[in-house]
Amino acid sequence: MHFTIASLLANFTEDKFVAPKALEKKLGCEDEQSQRELEIALDALERIGLLTKERGKYRRNHEDGLIEGRLRCSSKGFCFAIQDTEGAEDIFVRENQLSTAWNGDRVLVRVTREGRRKKSPEGEVKLILERGNPSVIARVKQTEHGFRATPLDDRLLFEIALEPNELVPDLSQVVDQLVHVNIRRYPLGGYLPVGEIGQILGTDAQSAPVLDLICCKHNLVRQFSPALGSAATALNQHLQAMEFEQRQDLRELVTITLVAPGQEPQVAFSLDALDQDLWQLGVHIADVGGLLPVDDPLDRAARRQGITLATPELSVPLLPPELTLLRLLPGGDRAAISLLIHLTSAGEVQSYTIHRSRISVDACVDSEQVVATLERGDSSGDWLRSLLRLATAVSQRRQQRGSIEITPAVSLNLAYADEGLATAIPLPMLAPWTSLVVLANELLGKHLATLSVPALYRTQQVPELYAVQDFLKLCQNLNLPLSLGDSSSVAPQDFQRFLEQLAASDLATVLQELLLDTLKPATTSVTLSPHFSLALGSGYAHFCSPLQRYSDIVNQRILHTLLTQGRDRRSPRAKERVNLGHSSCLEQVTWNVLTTDVQRELEALLKEIVAHLQERERQTQSAWKDLVGLQRVRQVQACMGEVRPGIITGVQSYGFFVELIEFNVEGLVHVSSLKDDWYEYRAHAQTLTGRRNRLRYRLGDRVDVLIKNVDSYRQQVDLTVMSGGSQATDEDLAGGADPIQTHAPMAEDDQRA
Repeated sequence: MHFTIASLLANFTEDKFVAPKALEKKLGCEDEQSQRELEIALDALERIGLLTKERGKYRRNHEDGLIEGRLRCSSKGFCFAIQDTEGAEDIFVRENQLSTAWNGDRVLVRVTREGRRKKSPEGEVKLILERGNPSVIARVKQTEHGFRATPLDDRLLFEIALEPNELVPDLSQVVDQLVHVNIRRYPLGGYLPVGEIGQILGTDAQSAPVLDLICCKHNLVRQFSPALGSAATALNQHLQAMEFEQRQDLRELVTITLVAPGQEPQVAFSLDALDQDLWQLGVHIADVGGLLPVDDPLDRAARRQGITLATPELSVPLLPPELTLLRLLPGGDRAAISLLIHLTSAGEVQSYTIHRSRISVDACVDSEQVVATLERGDSSGDWLRSLLRLATAVSQRRQQRGSIEITPAVSLNLAYADEGLATAIPLPMLAPWTSLVVLANELLGKHLATLSVPALYRTQQVPELYAVQDFLKLCQNLNLPLSLGDSSSVAPQDFQRFLEQLAASDLATVLQELLLDTLKPATTSVTLSPHFSLALGSGYAHFCSPLQRYSDIVNQRILHTLLTQGRDRRSPRAKERVNLGHSSCLEQVTWNVLTTDVQRELEALLKEIVAHLQERERQTQSAWKDLVGLQRVRQVQACMGEVRPGIITGVQSYGFFVELIEFNVEGLVHVSSLKDDWYEYRAHAQTLTGRRNRLRYRLGDRVDVLIKNVDSYRQQVDLTVMSGGSQATDEDLAGGADPIQTHAPMAEDDQRA
């Protein structure tokens, strides 16, 4: 289908009736086949009671006891439906209640038994809203019933009946090969799912190309269809003839686009000195939200993608490259959203104005050119030096309130770049514009929040106290005396201190990454909530990466709605107007700036799209982590059979985890490999301790380990300890709760003794 049941149901809000023609437009059902599929889906949803039909229109029925969630299954067959709401209970679903749903599917679950004591509520899958596995990586085998593909992911407990196609007309040629299988039909009654081979990956996952594995595993499409390419060319031609009416003409400003490797040219800057201590900083953002037609094929494709995956090795863009006029490049005028900020040399914002603008980009400069210009030391770098000083001042002010800033060495990890997938933000040493982009997001987000305009806000919850305490225990065992300012809570200032203290350690890179792993991921939300890493109470939102995130496109459109449809006076009879694009209006406005109908329309739009964007971000983050993890594990794989140093980062009754210092990869030493003694697990102290030799393995202990086995696809590394650990004292053995005896087998001589 051209749509999913989830995207179809998302169009039914506030119990309003919706006509099929409106749904066809929203879902992009432009051909007869897709319209017929929509008709069938609507009829089926009406039959099972989720929709009501009256006079040719449909309305959503909200039934008590039905909960939406994403299935997470184990290799043993039991599953949980994970709800999107923070803190909501997971619902246990037995294998016989899955109704052909698979791991990763979005489903509607009917609760059949309420949770009690420590048991989760139980439920059954009533409807599959969205399939999470349009394709799988599998191994081909031949059976008496034909050719079958067995998924490599052991949480997918089924086989796929294979059909020949143009790529593989003779399936006997790929028996025992690893292949990428596109699902053509999901299970139906007692019939197996049916698929066809889209790519042959090789004999095993250990040797398959990394990028091919990642793209197949996460179903990433690296090229746009010819139809989207043609649509992009047509839109670009339309933009060439665009009139810039009702836009502020800012072409007189000297405007420069600064780009880092892998980034789009979507933010440009201007900088002018107003007096000795006052500057006008212009942050000019590509106005993708204003120029990309709503619900056209390009817009729907960008919404489905949600967010760009951009790494040096792999790029999955949001919009086709043919859309050159959406990018802030020199040569001709560009439409932009311009934020003109008056601020002091100390980085203190005095006022700002938001414009729908017309600009002309004078130059596009990458980070290498920035460094080269600054190193020359002549007057050609004066503008960049002024921008760098201002950006540094802005960054320092943010640090003073508690914002977590990290060093460039660590910020190479995209997971920590707030303008990418967000937790912390990088220092502006080689990218001075990043700090100013974050400032622009702060001001624009606060502007909408203060005026009570709905938007997609960026939030980040406080880290779990237990996770931070475990990290501190690891550091204390490494003789690094880190501690919380308040033992009952975690503050951003604590992370600032930790990063500063860890910088002097010989394990700085490993420990900083482990510390940042305790941060919760930032997420997109319609609710105003704090952002921990930025030390912001609420109101942070993304606007400045519309070529990389669809949420920025949505927020830009909301900003346009405010500036063009906002009520700039209390009533039609009032004579005094306010400028809804100026910071002064935040203190002047005491009325609803949007009409009730517009406000509800925006709220419905955000409610419809936020869950999808959250899921797309999680999936993209997972793909990125898989790519980085697979590259690191392949390095470990090349050293199989060798001994490498590591530190213990986790201890459980079944063994302990070791971070291999050279690779930043974690592996497991299983308790069954500890054959020199019988080891006892002490949960309170998080140690495994030998009964006779008193050899102890605890958090932070340094060990030398043999790399025994590597499963690159699952990114699992099996290790055997060769030396290291520490000696337990009498106090250690006497303290804590009763130990749990493990089942580690001793050597035969020890057993006889």
